[in-house]
Amino acid sequence: MSVPLPTTNTFPAGVLPFEQRKFPKTICMFDVDGTLSLARQEATPEMFATLKKLREYTAVAFVGGSDLSKILEQVRSLSLFDYGFAENGLVAYKLEQPLAAASFIKHVGEEEYKKMVNWILRYLSDVDIPIKRGTFIEFRNGMINVSPIGRNASIQERIDFEKYDKEHGIRAEMVTRMEQEFVHLGLTFAIGGQISFDIFPQGWDKTYSLKHVEPEGFDTIHFFGDKTFTGGNDYEIFSDPRVTGHTVTSPEDTMRQLDELFLTVA
Repeated sequence: MSVPLPTTNTFPAGVLPFEQRKFPKTICMFDVDGTLSLARQEATPEMFATLKKLREYTAVAFVGGSDLSKILEQVRSLSLFDYGFAENGLVAYKLEQPLAAASFIKHVGEEEYKKMVNWILRYLSDVDIPIKRGTFIEFRNGMINVSPIGRNASIQERIDFEKYDKEHGIRAEMVTRMEQEFVHLGLTFAIGGQISFDIFPQGWDKTYSLKHVEPEGFDTIHFFGDKTFTGGNDYEIFSDPRVTGHTVTSPEDTMRQLDELFLTVA
């Protein structure tokens, strides 16, 4: 007897189907850095417990800008979520099964991509900041990530750069210059996390992830994020009319808001 292949509607043992949850037509979607965990650090046991409890009430999803391997260093496993959206949802999973992916390189073309990389490297060679490390450009499926200090920076170096950047506007100035230089490509430049910004085609921001949840027919979509200001990488989904947006200041604030909205409801 053959074993049927798993489908994206097969709920794992011990996980309630959506229709059996207390709010069956509601989904909570979460940014990762600064929302579920501190930047590039694993979420706390308290956060994992909160998400497990929330899954009895609503559908639960993460939507991060990083690639999946980096996100899983922070949230452990796709099995803890109903949906997992890496690279703004350009790499997507439902119940641990992959959904359709999108390609940045196919969208802009090799020649335009090469021009952009060369421009970035020239620009960063002239940027004077206290320290530089390695991996200044990271190519991902659906976007590229640019870091003036380099993604190899340590946790403390990331914290120090974020403070320096808030004072000197290193990322904001570079984004402004790139918006002018590459206006013909129709790209979005979104500052996120502590040390970098993302570049992706317009419409490929975190609202892209909504394409994957719309077929489920949710009546209410909550999004929680910390970079919800204009230019932040949570802004577009936070302000989308289909979404109820919540600004958080830390993972602890995320848990507090979830308690008030759902977990203390009788």
